[in-house]
Amino acid sequence: MSESAVRSVATPDGGFADPGELAAALEASGYLPDEGLTTAAYLALAMHRPLFLEGEAGVGKTALAQALAQVTGRPLYRLQCYEGLEASQALYDWDFGRQLLHLRAAEAAHATSDTESLEASLYDRRFLLARPLLQALEDSPSVLLVDEVDRADDEFEAFLLEVLSDFTISIPELGTIRAQTPPLVVLTSNRTREVHDALKRRCLYHWLQHPDFDREVAILRSRLPQVTEQLAREVARATAKLRTLDLLKPPGIAEAMDWATALHTLGARDLDPDVAARTLGAVLKYREDTDRVHGMVRGALFGG
Repeated sequence: MSESAVRSVATPDGGFADPGELAAALEASGYLPDEGLTTAAYLALAMHRPLFLEGEAGVGKTALAQALAQVTGRPLYRLQCYEGLEASQALYDWDFGRQLLHLRAAEAAHATSDTESLEASLYDRRFLLARPLLQALEDSPSVLLVDEVDRADDEFEAFLLEVLSDFTISIPELGTIRAQTPPLVVLTSNRTREVHDALKRRCLYHWLQHPDFDREVAILRSRLPQVTEQLAREVARATAKLRTLDLLKPPGIAEAMDWATALHTLGARDLDPDVAARTLGAVLKYREDTDRVHGMVRGALFGG
């Protein structure tokens, strides 16, 4: 295929009539969004725009992408960002091991006289290792989760901006791959650094906060039906108190769920202070935070 050739990947794009219909589907899957988040997700689907979610760790950013993949019936491709991430690790790479085996097989079969054809065969599609960005375009429509984009370098952020501008990828040896239906892209950031405005302008933006008390209780009851309502309410109340402290890592929803599960596993039906103190490792992840909470008056934190 020439460089100018274009290969389209198409599948019908499903949708929802309005944000309320999407909210009902998400709630049925176990994800309970508020009205603002539901509206942002609905618009991202309807407008084919990336959704940029920012907020503290553990507020449900990654879980939303997973829930959207579930309710839309789309495959989910996740790109976990980190410092030093390169384009080849996100886009595609060539399987040099298989190419070498192919070359040796051609030599053994004495099929090396036509060097041009042999070279072309080395860059056949079967030797291409598709990474999350390419996978999301090829398997269209899909959900692409770019997780913790704030941990990537500026150079990768600029590359990502280029890909998201038209949802096409050019592979010199194969041509251009374009998704007829753009993937639903969800980018998350814990705000460890500021993401460039150029990337944010490409996206719909939403800031996720920790849920209020009633919503967190509903989440715990929905995701952990085996946990008593009293225990769910007391865990939600205690977790909310922990978030008001100046901790190195305030607990998110995931930690609240882990804590409730740990307490239930130990047979607790309510938040007994002694059992709660012994299970702090499920909700707090730093020694300094654990020491500080242990040093507090238990009744003030776990009671009532």
